[in-house]
Amino acid sequence: MSNIIKKTGLILIGAIAGIMLSLNFSAIAKKDNIEAIHPLPIEELRTFAQVFGRIKSDYVESVEDKKLITEAINGMLVGLDPHSSYLDKDDYKELQIGTQGEFGGLGIQVTMEDGVVKVISPIEDTPAFRAGIKTGDLIVKLDDTIVKGMTLNDAIKLMRGKPNTPIKITIVREGETEPLVFNLVRDIIKIQSVKSKMIEPGYAYIRITQFQEQTGENLAQAIRTLFAENTGSMKGLILDLRNDPGGLLNGAVAVSAAFLPENALVVYTEGRSPDAKMKLHANPEYYLRGPDADYLKGLPSEVKTVPMITLVNGGSASASEIVAGALQDHKRSVVMGSQTFGKGSVQTILPLGNNTAIKLTTARYYTPNGQSIQAKGITPDILDEADSGDDQRLREADLNRHLTSGKKAETKNADSDTVKATKKPVNKKKASKNKDEKNKTPIEFGSAEDLLLTQAMNYFKGITAPPEKKSDESDS
Repeated sequence: MSNIIKKTGLILIGAIAGIMLSLNFSAIAKKDNIEAIHPLPIEELRTFAQVFGRIKSDYVESVEDKKLITEAINGMLVGLDPHSSYLDKDDYKELQIGTQGEFGGLGIQVTMEDGVVKVISPIEDTPAFRAGIKTGDLIVKLDDTIVKGMTLNDAIKLMRGKPNTPIKITIVREGETEPLVFNLVRDIIKIQSVKSKMIEPGYAYIRITQFQEQTGENLAQAIRTLFAENTGSMKGLILDLRNDPGGLLNGAVAVSAAFLPENALVVYTEGRSPDAKMKLHANPEYYLRGPDADYLKGLPSEVKTVPMITLVNGGSASASEIVAGALQDHKRSVVMGSQTFGKGSVQTILPLGNNTAIKLTTARYYTPNGQSIQAKGITPDILDEADSGDDQRLREADLNRHLTSGKKAETKNADSDTVKATKKPVNKKKASKNKDEKNKTPIEFGSAEDLLLTQAMNYFKGITAPPEKKSDESDS
């Protein structure tokens, strides 16, 4: 038996070494200036081969080689950071469907934390949102299946499914002594990326729920419609990015370009490979896909100058943070709300063949002024005094294995402390009130009950004083 394990181990070491060498040479072929190839970790590969052999010979049930290798790949990627993962055929297909804005499911943006699924944000106008599922909820059971030990992709597969099919979700929520059970019915999740309306004459409201393939075009149409509907001069425009989990990078550039001067720097990225170092500007080559006509051309000129407020909160992540950071750095918009999520890393989809791929973190995002978004987020110019509950919201810095901001002088703990330092003390009376309201359906953004929107309108009209900049402000 030991000879079989030894032979299996040697064969596996040879196979892995061959794969790693081929990957190294493939990467080298794409780079001009290449460091010397690091020697393969033979001892670690030998240990891997021994574990593989022991599982094959001694595990209580027979396990296919394909499953073992796939799980090893999964573990390799999941161990890096919360956003890198292996995409099998189904996962790869689901990713492509998700960016098109329509799929069957519940409408929840989730992440994995300590073996359970955490809700980042429910998507508006979906079964999860209407049922009252909240940011920070821990999903511990799907029907009768325990989530602990699942991969995030496997959990998402269980939540998605054919429309009109039921699913029971068991949730643990902070402040609740017993698990909460939600009986939901899956639906076609049609995400309306851009919503807009005139709040009153002279004041326009645009909400972006997620950055998709058509977001830039939909925004352009909304801007044209709003300016056409307004009979007098436009006095103020509110861009609402609250609970927007992000999406496609070119969509973020397009939205920024609609409000910024031509060629203004929107965002730049820093990574190890030359392809990961990019500077994206407010011009068509950075937001158009293919030879399509520039949908931002011919927008009303006032859209570049009208007084503007951008609303954000702890559910604003990734692409929405890029937009908020660009508008803030160029002093194009006042940013109002609470500290954003802090998801400032770039995930690149790398196809592997056979319709599989890996989603690999390859770079970090930086705002035009050089501020890292990663594990920090965007700090508003005006903090939302009404939303004490947002202080307890899950953020990037709370996730295990999260990347640091990338600043050499900073540590992992410093990143977390930076975000925590921006949080306001919670008034105990307000916290008690929030606890009593935990199971209520969330307030619809843009409605008459939206207190932050009211605060933004008051600011436009001079009822709220402009923010005072601190003299010791820095870009750290």
